[in-house]
Amino acid sequence: MAKNKGLSFYQKKKHISSKLLSEILSWLFSVAAVIFLGIVTVYFFGMSSNVVGNSMEPALGSEQEILINRFSYVLGSPDYGDVVLFLPNGNENTHYYTKRIVGRPGDTVVVRDDILYVNDIPSEYVKEKILDPGIAESPLLLGSKEYFVMGDNPSSSEDSRSSNIGFVKEEDIVGKVWLARKGDGYKTHLVK
Repeated sequence: MAKNKGLSFYQKKKHISSKLLSEILSWLFSVAAVIFLGIVTVYFFGMSSNVVGNSMEPALGSEQEILINRFSYVLGSPDYGDVVLFLPNGNENTHYYTKRIVGRPGDTVVVRDDILYVNDIPSEYVKEKILDPGIAESPLLLGSKEYFVMGDNPSSSEDSRSSNIGFVKEEDIVGKVWLARKGDGYKTHLVK
């Protein structure tokens, strides 16, 4: 008897092999694990903020988006030249400040002849003349876990020279600025 070669409305059932199913589940688990780790990493160790004002120009401009590494100072301490995000005096009712570390615990800082001196050596991190020495007109000794911070544009910066900011305690530092969005696109550059 010959088979009917006409139309058939019945389809053969396709079977998924256990090997293929195992590979698909393994792939899905890997993707889920990577997404989970990414979310946990950003939530616990990272943060984004915006620069307020032009005190960090030319390195960072006003309203520029920055990414903060909150984990960077868990194992170490802020160093000279680090750009940090902090709350002045731990005041949570104010905006975050973005400034550069120019003095560390045990340093003596003073502004003489429009130049910042750290331990009687001109600071390599402040390139502009400092017209307003503020409280740094007289030598200041930084205590344990205290930092002296300044903006890269000192004539337009409210920083450690101001008595309402003063020394920044290590516990008030949120983290180190490590990336910044540049321009309208998503291009980023490392903050130095």
